[in-house]
Amino acid sequence: MHQMQVLHLDLKPENILCVNNTGHLVKIIDFGLARRYNPNEKLKVNFGTPEFLSPEVVNYDQISDKTDMWSMGVITYMLLSGLSPFLGDDDTETLNNVLAANWYFDEETFEAVSDEAKDFVSHLIVKDQGARMSAAQCLAHPWLNNLAEKAKRCNRRLKSQILLKKYLMKRRWKKNFIAVSAANRFKKISSSGALMALGV
Repeated sequence: MHQMQVLHLDLKPENILCVNNTGHLVKIIDFGLARRYNPNEKLKVNFGTPEFLSPEVVNYDQISDKTDMWSMGVITYMLLSGLSPFLGDDDTETLNNVLAANWYFDEETFEAVSDEAKDFVSHLIVKDQGARMSAAQCLAHPWLNNLAEKAKRCNRRLKSQILLKKYLMKRRWKKNFIAVSAANRFKKISSSGALMALGV
């Protein structure tokens, strides 16, 4: 995607899907906020999902392909722990946490996570864009080497998988609740408009 000069700008777990139930191939979906990227032109955006926004987006500073890499760091953190590193009680608190790059590896949660995995995340969730790994550097990182061998050694369900499932269920429920509320409001507005049209 980055080799084709395309920035996704809304990477989050819901936008990464398995191709099928049995394989390990994934697809990135929902390119509705994507932008063509020319390194010689200044590009700024002010949209996205708060938990996955990079500091430069929150500050409305110039973005780059490294903006997506911040989001990948957040997603990886979540896959390893089942927790969101920046989630606050509301969007404002979440964005303040992002701006402060206020995150850490909780000792208990990351107890079984390898140093290689933590190093991978630590080189992505970095406030300075220039210090973040690129997609190519990520693919060359030691943590992503010998995956088949590593998978054989890890055949148990991780606590992070259970926590992540709960997180995604909560987000799905929240989205459905908002959609139903909006539909009900629209229905009320429509019916009251119809009554007014009839002179009632």
